[in-house]
Amino acid sequence: MNDMNDDRNDRKTGDGTATGVGAAVGGAVGGIAGGAAAGAAIGGMTGPVGALVGAAVGVVAGALTGKSVAADPVAEDAYWKDNYATRSYVGSGSTYDDYGPAYGYGVNARSRHPDRQFDDVEADLGRDWNSARGSSSLDWDRAKHATRDAWNRVSDRVERAVPGDSDRDGK
Repeated sequence: MNDMNDDRNDRKTGDGTATGVGAAVGGAVGGIAGGAAAGAAIGGMTGPVGALVGAAVGVVAGALTGKSVAADPVAEDAYWKDNYATRSYVGSGSTYDDYGPAYGYGVNARSRHPDRQFDDVEADLGRDWNSARGSSSLDWDRAKHATRDAWNRVSDRVERAVPGDSDRDGK
């Protein structure tokens, strides 16, 4: 079975941090549950209505905390390998070896800056591209489109899991 919800898609990084669908769901659910419990406890000091309001506020705060879970880099790499050639910014004759590092860079950058927009960090990413590019032949002016594309894909997946416009991009 090749289901994205399959537990085999969950990984642990070298530092013991879990990644993948299970980690994302667990992070969001844990954040929501923890926020609701904390909000209800604080609200409970003011009576039943306060407990309900506190729980609602706690759910929102917990969901925002849970949204910062990392994307699964293995799943993202597989997606981009299958789809990079369909992107308008990919030049003819280009290979995944050129664009793959830029996609990985975007996934990692979004995970490092979950509360920021791509435009806010683009200058820093451009400055650091040469040390992150690996064997890619792309300069930053060409790589930034793939990096932004991967950033937006991760951001959109997080937003579908967390209610509201968590990344403040208007979607």
